Amino acid sequence: MFSLLWKAWVFNIAFRCRIRMSSPYFVSNDSCSVQTRTGSENRHKLSALKSRMARSAKQSNFDPGKIKEEKEEHSIASDKTHDALVAKGRRTEKACKGEASVCNTNAAVSQASLTSPRKPRRAQLKVEYELKDGGTAVKQEDTWQPNNWRLQLANIREMRSTRDAPVDQMGAAKCFDTDAAPEVIRYQVLISLMLSSQTKDQVTAAAMQRLRAHGLTVANILNTDDETLGKLIYPVGFWRTKVKYIKQSTAVIRQDYEGDIPSSVEGLVRLPGVGPKMAHLAMDIAWKQTSGIGVDTHVHRISNRLGWTRSPTKSPEETRRALEEWLPRDLWSEINWLLVGFGQQVCLPVGPLCVSCINRHCCPSAFKCSPSKRVKPASPLSPERSSSLGRVKSASPPQHAVKEEQSPASVSAPEHKAVTKDEDTRQCRLKEESQTVPLSPPVLRKRSKIKTNTS
Repeated sequence: MFSLLWKAWVFNIAFRCRIRMSSPYFVSNDSCSVQTRTGSENRHKLSALKSRMARSAKQSNFDPGKIKEEKEEHSIASDKTHDALVAKGRRTEKACKGEASVCNTNAAVSQASLTSPRKPRRAQLKVEYELKDGGTAVKQEDTWQPNNWRLQLANIREMRSTRDAPVDQMGAAKCFDTDAAPEVIRYQVLISLMLSSQTKDQVTAAAMQRLRAHGLTVANILNTDDETLGKLIYPVGFWRTKVKYIKQSTAVIRQDYEGDIPSSVEGLVRLPGVGPKMAHLAMDIAWKQTSGIGVDTHVHRISNRLGWTRSPTKSPEETRRALEEWLPRDLWSEINWLLVGFGQQVCLPVGPLCVSCINRHCCPSAFKCSPSKRVKPASPLSPERSSSLGRVKSASPPQHAVKEEQSPASVSAPEHKAVTKDEDTRQCRLKEESQTVPLSPPVLRKRSKIKTNTS
């Protein structure tokens, strides 16, 4: 009973003096308050407390060593330390609240986000990546592909199954000597590709046959003069320019590549007269490597008619880049000879045979490239105009007779001067009678003036 009263009295004194009780003898488990004191009053009260505690310990036979004395620090009176201690007490108080306080905080945050005037941010799109064999992550993008291109390609394969087009019989893959050395075969493939530019396959095959009979090797071509070489390749298109390019390219091949053609597209394009189409075809035929699509005028025309480009292209090189963006690489080698033969037989440059084409139901350009309507009578292509022109030519002998009379070879000078005005009017009447084609208003006005003058 005495110990309980003594403890109550000590706590009362500590509360009044505002002393911080940090000793485990005075501090209970649930106590987390902070007390401070300042000045001489605190020192006086502390000494009085010590004396009282000593007297009470003697009376109750307590051991003085068990009582722990509190040591005061000068910094306890500073405002900064006081503010720090108060803030620390508040943090510990919040931490003691537990899960209930966390739930309340989350609810308050969610309510604040709902009532916030700011608009919610747009969710970011997830970027997917595709792993290649090497393990590197590559961004996967959706590639554009034309509609029904697989069906159109299958139909073209069916129409080209016989392989009877000129490119199949006389193309660059058929013009070299199969018994020659590998480097000579590759050189002959390159020469045939250079000759095929702006030239039909029949003319190219005939020129290659003459060159092979003459000796189509690097050393023999360099020893041949330009005039003889021009006679051998004539009448290919631009034969004079091609003679110059063949001699220059052959000299570069012997000097820089030891008599063999370059084995890369970059090296082939550096040769005079060799473009991207020839380079890709030479890599495919001579080196058996697929480096790109060889696009000539047939591939360029048919790709635009079938809608195989995202937008209409204006050059074969632009068409090549557009096709390589979406066409699978395993079809690059096949697409050239397929479309070239198809363009030579069915999809002609002028007047394509859409009636006999299997793709007429899935081709966006079917029956649009050739005129389906009847030609107007006034058109230059109409048969009526051609027949009327024929009648004009047949009815013109009197006119020629008049001209023969006026020509210096058949008429003497005095007779030529004696031509009267009546003969001129008779010549005009003959022209008017032979002209059956409708005339324009200015011409009619001139004719009416002539009639009025003669009358």
